[in-house]
Amino acid sequence: MHQVAGPQVDVHVHSLASGHAYSTIEEIARAAAARGLAGVAITDHGPALPGGPHFYHFMALRFVPEELFGVRLLRGVEANILDEGRLDLAAEVLERLDIVLAGFHEGCGYQGDSRRQNTATLLRVMENPQVDIISHPGNPQFPLDYAAVVAQAGRTGVALEINSSSFSLSRRNSAPNCLEIVRLCARQGVAVAVGSDAHIAQGVGQFDDALQALEQCGLPPELVVNRTLASTRAFLGRNGRMLR
Repeated sequence: MHQVAGPQVDVHVHSLASGHAYSTIEEIARAAAARGLAGVAITDHGPALPGGPHFYHFMALRFVPEELFGVRLLRGVEANILDEGRLDLAAEVLERLDIVLAGFHEGCGYQGDSRRQNTATLLRVMENPQVDIISHPGNPQFPLDYAAVVAQAGRTGVALEINSSSFSLSRRNSAPNCLEIVRLCARQGVAVAVGSDAHIAQGVGQFDDALQALEQCGLPPELVVNRTLASTRAFLGRNGRMLR
């Protein structure tokens, strides 16, 4: 069994701007520093989610400093997947960001209602070179053909998130799906990202459940794209994205 160390970068964290999260960027950075993280991505929901920020919020992330309390801050988004694989932020907004997560969320306008349609939509999303990570693909509310999704991840270089919150706080009954994804990724050598999906500063860097899943399924540590700040930068730069 592989021993997977905790990632040095949390790639999935929400601030007050998401509308249903409870900490500021400064509080998140302080918490990341206290946990010994090297970096944290601020990935607030896209504007299609009820209560989410206006698209200009993401344009204005240029005002966020590159570093706080010794922690590298990544300006990002958890974009909402819409019909036909579209996202709820325009390409010219996404290109300004350091990191782009994309995921299915209820109440955002996506009309797919079958495993086949969800899978076809997600495969199209993964062809978008601006998308880095698929957030919580184990969500049982949006069933998927995981073999097809993992194969597409291998072809496109998009990482599949193993979302620690999915095992305990969110998206009930996700665990079996998450374990299936990890097994397939381990077998095929496909990259994953580990995220806390923290909605309050105290949850930043809380990866225990996800790490247990990786160890249980024998996923090699080198397949975790955010294991170090350097590996995170290399992963995000695979399509020519230049971090600040």
